[in-house]
Amino acid sequence: MTPETAQAPTQARVEKIDRIVIRLAGDSGDGIQLSGNQLTTSSAIAGNDLSTLPDFPAEIRAPAGTLPGVSGFQISFSNYDINTPGDTPDALIAFNPAALKVNISELKPGGLLIVNSDAFQPKNLQKAGYAKNPLEDGSLEGYRTLAIPITDLNRKALKESGLGTREMDRCKNFFTLGILFHIYTRPEDATVRWIETKFAKDPVVKAANLTALKAGRAYAEATEVFQSTYVVERAPFPPGVYRNVMGNSAICLGLVAASLKAQRPLFYAGYPITPASPILHELARYREFGVVTLQAEDEIAAVCAALGGAFGGALAVTGTSGPGIALKTEAMGLGLMVELPMVVINVQRGGPSTGLPTKPEQADLLQVMYGRHGESPLPVISASTTGDCFEVAVEACRIALKYMVPVILMTDGYLANASEPWKLPSQDEIPDFDVRLKGAGTGPYLPYERDPRTLARQWAIPGTPGYEHRIGGLEKEDVTGNVSYDPDNHERMIHLRAEKVQRIADELPPTEVDGDPAGELLVIGWGSTRGAIMGGIRRQRSEGGKVSWVHLRWLNPFPKDLGDILKRFHKVLVPEMNTGQLSMMLRAKYLVDAISFSKVQGRPFKAIEISDKIGELLEG
Repeated sequence: MTPETAQAPTQARVEKIDRIVIRLAGDSGDGIQLSGNQLTTSSAIAGNDLSTLPDFPAEIRAPAGTLPGVSGFQISFSNYDINTPGDTPDALIAFNPAALKVNISELKPGGLLIVNSDAFQPKNLQKAGYAKNPLEDGSLEGYRTLAIPITDLNRKALKESGLGTREMDRCKNFFTLGILFHIYTRPEDATVRWIETKFAKDPVVKAANLTALKAGRAYAEATEVFQSTYVVERAPFPPGVYRNVMGNSAICLGLVAASLKAQRPLFYAGYPITPASPILHELARYREFGVVTLQAEDEIAAVCAALGGAFGGALAVTGTSGPGIALKTEAMGLGLMVELPMVVINVQRGGPSTGLPTKPEQADLLQVMYGRHGESPLPVISASTTGDCFEVAVEACRIALKYMVPVILMTDGYLANASEPWKLPSQDEIPDFDVRLKGAGTGPYLPYERDPRTLARQWAIPGTPGYEHRIGGLEKEDVTGNVSYDPDNHERMIHLRAEKVQRIADELPPTEVDGDPAGELLVIGWGSTRGAIMGGIRRQRSEGGKVSWVHLRWLNPFPKDLGDILKRFHKVLVPEMNTGQLSMMLRAKYLVDAISFSKVQGRPFKAIEISDKIGELLEG
């Protein structure tokens, strides 16, 4: 196959489509994530619903052109409500042979394949493990392949820019973005503004990137091979103010909103770890809202600092991923023992050990449920969509303050980095907070005197006149908080702390069953599997399948009506990105024959995978 060259302009055919899925792939230095984010912004401005899946390489600075160094970004935008970035891409843009090899198996038959033919040189082909050039051996005949000399075209467009060859090549992602903006009729104004702002202090680089963007679009407009352009109409969103948001950003906004609503200063202590680090970075930008952030020297220091912040009267938060949770467990147990309000965020990633730092998994559920010393149950709440990260962050803070208990908030690497349009809530939509601080008083202070309804102990900030006190990790005497080795008191305190967690279920709303309230099959999920489960159920229902669905937000405690719901169905299917942890918990608590459907590949479920499994069980 020879590279396409520009021909005389032709009138492109305009096709209206409901949804498109595009995947960009190349080296980390090719600007894949930047291009994907700009395509996301332009689609949001165009009024489309959208969902994204950034796919970062797991190795830092992997050798250029190698398979481990491939970075990817998938986006789906539509004129209707969507919940996933799509099962398989309609179009793949591969910047080099390695990107092609890693991703070509995912491209739809007959899909559009755009490759940078300049990168398909013997050295790069060898790095990617190709014995022959796939552009010449006929292996790509099942796709609409366009081999474009992107590097050369971009250099020609920038020959008067004053940049060196290496600097010019760094602009080729904008040249490619210009091609995509033409094919999919994306507005470019936001990207132009971004370039002007980002490179305001370097006018040469700014001009080069702007030229590359416009040159790519001009090339696509003038080239005969782009015979069709595609239009995706606006999606019918409810009225309101929207912004494009990623999961980690939504968590930060939720934490700040909770701090303001509770009228407690927000203190966040964290240690850098993928994929939770952006929470620390972004919260540091909110100093004007009274947010204080600390980058600690390690995970243990971070959680202990957060506990100190809670002792001092702050809304205290720490965040990490699975390896960090392992290090924080003793201090989390201390938080349970001293009964202080704290939120511990676990942005899950693939394990064990270092595992898959940039890939998502849901395999920390049993760890956060049972991975602490002694009898130490803690509340566990999980987010299921990017926008839901905001609501769950607010709810985790509310419960922590109301019940005086550390709360574990679960997301994962997929939710952390995925984007979707999010409708900004009004202040009235954010729940009120029940924060009861002890004011100055007289008489002895009884730190473990409890609210009879929630069992929450009293919260007095150290230094409050009349309520000066100390607390620590040794077992406490009921009410007084004195150190106690009495066996009956120890057992009573164990049950009190557990009962306090269970009482959270008293205020949970009735569990929503999507579909018939009873029947043959119930799908039950949690976390980021929501979108794929919804897509799979929609496919089955469109074919006449009868299936119901429950998606859990609270994993400890479970909703009080969950057991009754499970008993109304003959079969219960539990899709999880682990080897069956929630299904194990459901089996143990409710004695139901929960069927585990697991996936542990560092990749989210596809809707078709869920649909096929549902169909298999319904037919069986």
